[in-house]
Order: sequence, then C-alpha cells, then structure tokens
Amino acid sequence: MTSRWLTSFNLLVAAASLLNASGVVTGTVELRDSRLKSVESGHDYSGVVIWLEPLPPGNIPEQHAPLRATMLQKNKKFIPHVLAVRRGTQVDFPNQDPIFHNAFSTFSGQVFDIGLYKPGSSRTVTFSRSGVVRIFCNIHSAMSAVIVVVDTPWFATTSADGSFRIPEVPAGEYRLRIFHERASPTETANQERVITVPLSTPLKLVISESGYVITPHLNKHGQPYSKADDTYSVLK
Repeated sequence: MTSRWLTSFNLLVAAASLLNASGVVTGTVELRDSRLKSVESGHDYSGVVIWLEPLPPGNIPEQHAPLRATMLQKNKKFIPHVLAVRRGTQVDFPNQDPIFHNAFSTFSGQVFDIGLYKPGSSRTVTFSRSGVVRIFCNIHSAMSAVIVVVDTPWFATTSADGSFRIPEVPAGEYRLRIFHERASPTETANQERVITVPLSTPLKLVISESGYVITPHLNKHGQPYSKADDTYSVLK
C-alpha cells in the first residue's frame, strides 16, 4: 500500500514538474534568392523576427514592469534596422547625429510623427498596437527601419549567422510566427508551424527573398522627397 502511494505521489510530482517546465526555443534561419551581396556573399541572415503565440490563444502572462527599448539614429541610419518589441513598449529615438532628424510612420501599425528635433535630444513613442510599423525620416529619404510589435513575451530577432534564441518558454503548444522585411507575406506564412515546448531539436527555417522589390516611399506629407530634404543639416 505504501509503495503504491509513493508511486502515485512520484507520478504527480513528475506531472507537476512537466506542467511547470519551461524550455529554450532555438534555431537558425537561412535566407535564399537574395539580391543583396551582404546576404548572398556575406551570409548575413540578421533581422528576421520570430515569435511564439500560445495555443489556445490568450494564455499569456501580464506585463507589470514598464517596457523600454531604443532605436538609435546615427550616421543617417536607424539602429537597429529591425526591432522587435512587446505591445506597450516605450521606444526611445535618440538623435546622435550632428544633424536634425524627424522619425515618422504613416503605416496602420502605429501612425506617429515625432517632429523635427536637434542633435543630442531624444523622443519617445509608446507602441500600443501589435503589427508591423515601417519607420522613415522626413529629412533623409534613405533612412528606414521596421518595428515589429507582438502580443507575446516570447520573441527574438536573428543575428548575422541566422541564429535565434527564445528563453523561458513555458511547456505547451505554440504557433511560430515570422516576419522578414524582404519576404512576401505568403513566404513567411508558409514557414509558420505549430511547435511543442520543450523542443527535441533546434528549428531550421529557410526563407526565400525571391520577388522582393524595393519601392520608394513618400515623406510624411505624402509627397516625394526633395533634394533640400536630404541636405537639411543646419545646426545653429
């Protein structure tokens, strides 16, 4: 009788441990069919966002502490070019150039315009809606970036070698979602899958950039950029 009780108790402990277990979701992304030398020759597979949505939906822990991230403006670039954040995150846009900047977005993910601001200053935007936010500078047409806002704490962005790591994922089933700036929605949708955590092996994803076309964007007024915009760098 005692041995049966101990066996039952051990099974309950093991089951409870399994339910409370968490795992690390790791993997690699390979980009193919790219027109960029940095990808085809340099094998730079950075900037792909991976996130996990629990199944069934809604089983996501609340975020109590304030979330903050930074997208730097330096050398007429947004750094990082691709930033993933959880919904509700405040993103700082510090200007570390010796020139003025004006970050904005007219896309439905988050419409904002933080106005013209001088070197050494910063502006902050709270991203309260999930989605893909494409960001530009109203002064410099070559500047662009993407902020991917997700409704989950389990996300990562690939490094240059294509690797990613999502820690502390509770045991269970998840739908793996993907965003890549130079891939079609159909291509990334085809890479989605249901996974079970803990994983037995790392994930291996292959994303084609075939068909990607660079399209020009307009300024915040919906007009083409002028040469005067790109050379605006007066600091008095």
